This record gives sequence, structure tokens and C-alpha cells, in this order.
Amino acid sequence: MTRTVVESKSKTAVIGFDEPFCVIGERINPTGRKKLAAELEAGDFSTVESDAVAQVAAGANVLDVNAGVVYNSNPNPNETEPPLMTKMIELVQGLVDVPLCIDSSVPAALEAGLAACEGRPLLNSVTGEEERLESILPLVKKYNVPVVAISNDDTGISEDPEVRFAVAKKIVERAADFGIPAHDIVVDPLVMPIGAMSTAGQQVFTLVRRLREELGVNTTCGASNISFGLPNRHGINNAFLPMAMGAGMTSAIMNPIALPVRQSEIEAKKAEVAAAGIAIPDDIDDETFCRLFNLGSTKPRPGKEMEAIRAANFLTNNDPHGAQWIKFNKAPPKPGEEEAGARGGRPGGRRRRRAS
Repeated sequence: MTRTVVESKSKTAVIGFDEPFCVIGERINPTGRKKLAAELEAGDFSTVESDAVAQVAAGANVLDVNAGVVYNSNPNPNETEPPLMTKMIELVQGLVDVPLCIDSSVPAALEAGLAACEGRPLLNSVTGEEERLESILPLVKKYNVPVVAISNDDTGISEDPEVRFAVAKKIVERAADFGIPAHDIVVDPLVMPIGAMSTAGQQVFTLVRRLREELGVNTTCGASNISFGLPNRHGINNAFLPMAMGAGMTSAIMNPIALPVRQSEIEAKKAEVAAAGIAIPDDIDDETFCRLFNLGSTKPRPGKEMEAIRAANFLTNNDPHGAQWIKFNKAPPKPGEEEAGARGGRPGGRRRRRAS
């Protein structure tokens, strides 16, 4: 069975046909996140820190680190990305122990990340473009790391799944010329939005099966692409991921976190409750209120996609005896219980009096 091994200094993640689905956390990426991009240019890494910790807590096995910020002060990413990537890699691996995925379109930034990273990271990414093949595959060989191979080439992204398969095959064959084995290639067959292409889901499932059976490679994708532009994206993602797993997909680059409920949402719900004549205590805290009215949580927590993945792992016997499913579904402690448990005493910290 094909196994792609990714390592940090102290932890190993295995992507494989007979392994639990590998979740690659996508949140450390300034693309489309203006606030994070501005923070990074200003040297503020607080969001990077919180996103790293929260994603691992939510169940991410690997963290993607992307330094693709276009600075207002210097729009040349060849100059700005390498030192930023080094800083981000050093920071993240100092906070969490999971392996990393180094993500950039700038070869110098990829090499800077590889030099700074401990263990055996995943490199993201190489495409079928000639210039990209010639610049990235030598890095993969030099550092002996696995790489994400994206199924587009010099002609762009094809809507034809046959063309995307041919590009993946080309990358695997060119990698072999450099002495890079197929088990170190993780192919992204490119997920199209189902809202724009009605056969997008079927295409991916067919491609994943072919990539597994004919090329013997592991696969990944940007999971949320399937639901782009549609309402209730989580509902579509929740259906897509187990179906992709059933077809043989072994990992995904995705957000494992259900983001905290915004204060504006809490206030709007409180106004709705008051208008309905429902009395609630004046001193009720926001977390209790959110749980009471099924809003979610004020704290980051595993998202519904993680629930779907855990269930699929159990159903495919990649969670023996359902141990991880049971752990995932244990009720969260009520306020105050963590502290009581940490003290080792009974709830409230009281001790039973001995009989005299």
C-alpha cells in the first residue's frame, strides 16, 4: 500500500490508502484574508499563532503554512516571501508538534521553508508546467520530501478529467526521472465548483480512483472548492468529503475549525429571545447562552467537516473499535469542571468528610 510519510521533529503523519484520512489545516494563509495579510506585513503573528493552535486542537494532522502576502511597501514576492516563510515556519513549529506543509508559488520561499523546517515536511506544490517542474523537483530530491502535484500545466486548468489525469501522470513520470518515488507524490486532481460544473463531484471521484489504481499515488484537494459560491457550503462539504474518501482520496487541505460565534450574532439572538418574551438570567455568560440556544460556541472547535471525516474513518475501519469517534463525541466539560479535574478532587474541590 502507498504510504506518504510526513514528519515534524517529534510526530509522524502518514497519508495512505489504509490510514485514517489526513487533514491538512489551511488557515495559515493570507490569501483572501486582508486582516491577516496586514498583520503579517506589520510583523504581527498573533493570528498565525492562534490559528496554528486552534487547528491542531480541532484535529488537523498537518498544518499548511503559506506566506503569500503582497506587501504594499514591496510588491516583489521573490524578496519578501523567503524571510517571511522562514519566520512563520520557525514560529509555528515552536507552538505545535504536527508536521508542516510548506506552501508557496515562489521557489525561493519553498527552499527557505525547507531549510527552516524540522523533520520531513510536505512541499506544496509542483505543477505540470515545464518551468515549475525544473525548479521544484530538484528541491524535492535535494531535501527528500514528498510533494503535492497539481494537475494543471502550461495550458492552464482543463475541465476535461482525461487531461488532468494525463498531467498527473506526466508529473509522476518526470519525478521518477529525478529518483522521486510515486509514494512521495500526492496528487491534487483539482476540484471544480459544483455550482459551475454539475459533473464536478463525479469527475473527482473518477479521477481519484484512476490515480490510485493506475498510478498508485495518494491524493489531496482543496476541499471547500466543491461548494464555492453556494449556500450552506458546510452541508455540501460534509457530503463531499466522505464520498471522496470512499473513492480513495487520502487527504484534504481544509479548515478543521468551526469558527467562534460572533458577538453580533449573540446580541441578535438575545434580542430575538427577549422579543419572544423568554426570560433569561441577566448574568448568563455568552458561552452558556450559545449552548442553550444551539448557536455554537464562543470558542474555536472542530467543524462539521471533521465530524464527517471521523465518521467515515470509523465506517472504513480506519478507526479500530471507534476509539477516535467516541473521543471526538465526548461531551465538553461544563464551566469549572476543567479546574476541578486538574486538582484531582471532586467537582467544586470539596472533600468527603471521614466518619469519626
